[in-house]
Amino acid sequence: MGSQEPEIVIAVDGVTKSFNLSGRTGSLKARILERLTGRHKKRTFKALDDVSFTVKRGETLGIIGANGAGKSTLLALLTGTLFPTRGTIYTEGQISSLLELGAGFHPDLTGRENIYLYGAIMGVSRAHMDSRFEAIVDFAGLRDFIDQPVKHYSSGMYVRLGFAVAVEVNPDILLIDEVLAVGDSSFQRKCLEKMRAFRREKKTMLIISHDLQTIQGISDRIVLLDKGKLLGSGSPAEMIGQYEGLVRQTESSVIKREWGTGEIRLEEVVLLDKHGSASDVFHAEEGLHVQIDYRAVQRIEEPVFGYAISDAEGHLLHGSNTQLAGLEIPAVSGRGKLSLSVGPLPLASGNYLLSCSVHSADHRHNYHRLDHAFPFGVLSSGKAAGPVDIPVKWDYAAGG
Repeated sequence: MGSQEPEIVIAVDGVTKSFNLSGRTGSLKARILERLTGRHKKRTFKALDDVSFTVKRGETLGIIGANGAGKSTLLALLTGTLFPTRGTIYTEGQISSLLELGAGFHPDLTGRENIYLYGAIMGVSRAHMDSRFEAIVDFAGLRDFIDQPVKHYSSGMYVRLGFAVAVEVNPDILLIDEVLAVGDSSFQRKCLEKMRAFRREKKTMLIISHDLQTIQGISDRIVLLDKGKLLGSGSPAEMIGQYEGLVRQTESSVIKREWGTGEIRLEEVVLLDKHGSASDVFHAEEGLHVQIDYRAVQRIEEPVFGYAISDAEGHLLHGSNTQLAGLEIPAVSGRGKLSLSVGPLPLASGNYLLSCSVHSADHRHNYHRLDHAFPFGVLSSGKAAGPVDIPVKWDYAAGG
């Protein structure tokens, strides 16, 4: 008899969530005139746009994306505190959530009273909360403050109590939004261990975090959101790589610049790994390869093709060109190709920018420059500070 496929406990199907933006400005008279003349337009913002995915029982799903991607809106929809504008959401089992600091807590009630209030909201019996009360207080580490109003709690105390209650009600599905962003390292370790225990117990979890290393280590699968749209769903390594590439593209667009007189144009620049496949992440020791396709609209004598590598802020780290390398190009006309191999790269792990250019031999004419146009990541085993990884060797001899 074959093994049974795990059942789906969360199904998000074509979900869109829009918010009305009133945009009320000006006087009351102006707003009335706008409505009377038909010039008033209701503006809406789509926090989520046609999002679909499923989660199986016992699966830990990570949710990543930049600020404003729609992550927190999605979890709020799953808890039922918000409702979709369009689409459907199905969940099975009891859901416990920690979506924002102190959500569900009454500031004038004590920690003890809020524990029982949370249980009542979750539909958990008083007897069950009695049985879990000591475990909640111990996990939160708030025994000396449990009878104080939570309005006097620090942000760290809030999230410790919230997380402790959320996990100790023993839910079928646990939703967590950036819980590891608050609290000391000791509490963060306790949270991670509790999450691992939930995984061992085949509980279902959905976790939002900007800590990519942590979310990769604890998730079975990750979904990537960007500006309300679902960009992908897959293995943690794959989706984090896609997200980091998206971040590089976004950051580079701020300082990206294209200019030149146009007699020669760099029509396509592709970064390749050692296998000849297009990539934007490279191991430092393997270097990178660049393929440049150009087109000259007229015959140009002795053009010089160059490149530069900068850090993520655009500060120049290294640059060279065909002239400095001793490669003579007598003349170009029409289409052509160049290939460039760079490396091993003496760079630390991080994000960098590649610029490409073509100019005249006397540097008086810049035909085409693509400054900071090609972001890429470097993976390095080096542990030195700064962007440059220079090999060093230490020797020590005790004095005598």
